[in-house]
Amino acid sequence: MSKQIIQTQQAPEAIGTYSQAVKVSGGETVYLSGQIGLDASTMQMVNGIDAQIQQVFLNLKAVATASGGSLNDIVKLNIFLTDLDHFALVNEIMATYFDQPYPARAAIGVMALPRGALVEMDAVMVIQG
Repeated sequence: MSKQIIQTQQAPEAIGTYSQAVKVSGGETVYLSGQIGLDASTMQMVNGIDAQIQQVFLNLKAVATASGGSLNDIVKLNIFLTDLDHFALVNEIMATYFDQPYPARAAIGVMALPRGALVEMDAVMVIQG
């Protein structure tokens, strides 16, 4: 198996021992690391759940683009929320970033996320060659 590490300055730099994304095999499958609501230019968390959800999608979009794809190439999206009452808001905002058919998805309630984030998302993307 071959691995290509994906890195872009348009998304927050890794704050741990991980890569923003890893493209494997023939370059069709890309694993996107979890993104939280950090602004890439300041590395500061944006304020509020609405802004954090928007920023997470912008960060995922930047990494997807750097990988040679788009959000619509995501086949599996995992959403982690510290408050599942925000699930409807995630759905509403997600509909502005994705076209149908939507990816498979999981939404998971968690006690805490890095840097006090309210939401985190990771994804698997398949780029059509």
